[in-house]
Amino acid sequence: MLVGSPRHADALLVTGNMTIKCMERAREVYEQMAKPGVVIAIGTCALGHGVFDGSYTMPKTVDEILPVDIYIPGCPPKPEGIIAGVAKLLEMLRQKA
Repeated sequence: MLVGSPRHADALLVTGNMTIKCMERAREVYEQMAKPGVVIAIGTCALGHGVFDGSYTMPKTVDEILPVDIYIPGCPPKPEGIIAGVAKLLEMLRQKA
């Protein structure tokens, strides 16, 4: 029986803002991931809060909480941008190996 678990994940995709309530949970999920794992921040909200910039419920950006490997901008991000970002990340991983 297949059960989804962070322990089986190789990539963590963050597609929105990090609120106060989800910051600790995101850290826990990242720590449970198989290593080496990658963190991909997708969209303007994940990069810098977007239209929610300055909100008291979102004091930190994703890269202040998790070690982000690649950023994919856009609101909403275009599919071509996501594909290009993942391709760039794969190239970076190949160079590390």
